[in-house]
Order: sequence, then structure tokens, then C-alpha cells
Amino acid sequence: MTDLDRATAFWSAALDLSPADEWSSPDWCTLVGVDGARVLAVMTSASPPEPHPRLHLDLVVDTTAEQDAEVRRLIALGATEVDWDSYPPEPDFVVLADPDGNLSASSTSAGLPPVAPHREQRPYFGSSTKTGISRSVFSWYSA
Repeated sequence: MTDLDRATAFWSAALDLSPADEWSSPDWCTLVGVDGARVLAVMTSASPPEPHPRLHLDLVVDTTAEQDAEVRRLIALGATEVDWDSYPPEPDFVVLADPDGNLSASSTSAGLPPVAPHREQRPYFGSSTKTGISRSVFSWYSA
């Protein structure tokens, strides 16, 4: 990311997080949930975004209607839809780029293991076998 303020504003709004003073610097910002728990950090980088990143923020919603609404919301916040060259036939996800060009995807949760009830309302990091977008559930996905 080349613009820390822009990245902080986008990911805070996208995931309903807030910037924290902890470990803040001109090149780093920790984002926290409403309970103050560290959820995500953004930092500047001189390297360009990867067109096929092995790791990306993976976010999930439950229905195609929620997916459509989430994609529209993220685009309104500054994301752009990417004409990605690796879509499978009949994809159930949409690839988006944040304002700095970093890729993520929007998908429904069909086929994903259920989230434990005590975790449903709180973001968590974990592994997934699918790509997707949600403010309530997210994980790192390794392609």
C-alpha cells in the first residue's frame, strides 16, 4: 500500500473497524473491532500489488443478495471490480481491488464450514477453501 491514510480509511469502513494508536507509525496502522481487539493491520509497501496474490483478505457473506449489496457498498467506498483472468466457469465470487489495487474477493458462504455460534458476530482469522466478502467473517486464503 502506498497511501496509509487511504488504506486505513477504506479497510476501517469496509470491515467496521477503527484505527488504534497501538504500534501506529507513519508506515503502519492497527485496526481494532468494537471490543478493542486487534483485527487487522495495514502498512505501506514499495512493492506493487500482485495480479494473482497467494494471500489475500478473504471475506464471506451468506447469500447472493448480500454479496451484490456488499460489492456495491465496497465499490462506493473506493474498491473497483477487477476483470480477473482466472475466474472459473460460473464463479460464485467477484474479485475486487482496494483503492491501492490489492485484490480480495466477494462470495457466498455456500460450501464453507459453518462458523461457530460464539464467533458469528466477531471477525476472526482462519483458513478457508473458498473466496468471499463479509464484515462479520473474514480469513486469509492461500491460493
